[in-house]
Amino acid sequence: MVKELERAGLPTVHICTIVPISQTVGANRIVPAVAIPHPLGDPTKSSEEERAIRRRLLNKALKALQADIKEQTVFDD
Repeated sequence: MVKELERAGLPTVHICTIVPISQTVGANRIVPAVAIPHPLGDPTKSSEEERAIRRRLLNKALKALQADIKEQTVFDD
């Protein structure tokens, strides 16, 4: 789906748990997630800590959307 959205002119970020798969399918902007069973959180954390994890991932994805890229880019910093 990310490739088709990009082809239609909509910048897209793929938040994923397995980066090599995203690279293989051709996602342009990739943000690594937390873990396979819980990509956007960690049930062992408090609700405040989970909220911070989600906010960090969302902010990273928003920065990725704004980035001018020329090739596949993993935003993992």
